[in-house]
Amino acid sequence: MFSMKKIIATLCAMLMLACAAGAQGWFRQPTPNDTLRSTIVLPDKSVVFQIYAPKAEKVAVTGDLPWDKPVTFTKEENGVWKGRISKLVSGIYRYKFVIDGIQVYDPKAPDASETSALLTVDPSGNEFFAMKNVPHGAVAERYYWSEPLGQLRRLHVWTPAGYEKSSDTLPVLYLVHGGGDTDVSWPGVGAAGLILDNLMAEGKMVPMVVVMPNGSIEMPDGNMMGEVPVFAEDMVKSIIPFIEDNYRVHTDQANRAMAGLSMGGMETLETTLNNPEMFSYVWVLSASFAPGNKEVYEYERVRLKKEADRYNRNFKQLVFTQGGPSDIAYNNCKETLKLFDEAGVKYEYHEVSGGHSWEAWRQNLHALAQRLFK
Repeated sequence: MFSMKKIIATLCAMLMLACAAGAQGWFRQPTPNDTLRSTIVLPDKSVVFQIYAPKAEKVAVTGDLPWDKPVTFTKEENGVWKGRISKLVSGIYRYKFVIDGIQVYDPKAPDASETSALLTVDPSGNEFFAMKNVPHGAVAERYYWSEPLGQLRRLHVWTPAGYEKSSDTLPVLYLVHGGGDTDVSWPGVGAAGLILDNLMAEGKMVPMVVVMPNGSIEMPDGNMMGEVPVFAEDMVKSIIPFIEDNYRVHTDQANRAMAGLSMGGMETLETTLNNPEMFSYVWVLSASFAPGNKEVYEYERVRLKKEADRYNRNFKQLVFTQGGPSDIAYNNCKETLKLFDEAGVKYEYHEVSGGHSWEAWRQNLHALAQRLFK
């Protein structure tokens, strides 16, 4: 009996060794990609980019990174390409890898399924847009029926911490992104939820609901400017009614604000100048009337002179702000403001750093949120 047990044990051991040897043929071989970190932010705010592409001939990176800081990649023996960019300004940057001339999302980034991967550069964690240990509100993805477009469309809504358990009715800000982006941009690269959470925790803003609609509309003729009046109509006929039907918000002019950047700033101007009795607060970020369109400028010149008293009477705040002279909208905005000056329409003008970028627009949201509804 003893010898039979010994034989069985020996056979089992031999079988396990055979299975282990055979496994080498079908188990996936480990690669450096298994534990690779695609971005490493160093203490001095330099960033190391890494991607596993053993058969690639050339790798680069593109996105919101500064143009004056090109990133040179070198290939390691294990097939990992590495590049480094030095000392970025604290912020959130969209980026993509370019492999042999083809742009690819960072396959290691959790956010890459819908948008460019997000890189947060803030080693200290103290920036106004940082994720902090404070009460956090909710960012909800909602769908509504657009009457002007005859289709379901998506928007995002931020509500402050405690909104679900509260019975308070709040004012509302409609916050629009720029051309080529969508309603995920403000809560994503714009860090809107984090900025608002931190301001609420610091007691620096009035509790409000912030609606981030999709300002991008595909026009049949491909004319991007054609989306501006269509979006303005959608705001008034569908977006605002949807929010007022589904959220506890005030429905009067004094408790309604609108702000938008770049193309969204144009949509903000179109919406509010056509409906001044609906809005008390208007913020135009890095935007103007249609650039270079003489017919539009002449139309707006006449309208502003005709409606100046109406605008001055209704707008508690009409604010234009830009990212300084490097903002690509800078000259166009200055030309637009000349029309407001000629008509006697009262407004404020401010500049921040960052040019035509999210660095500027996050600063704008941080500033405007503190001034609304007070």
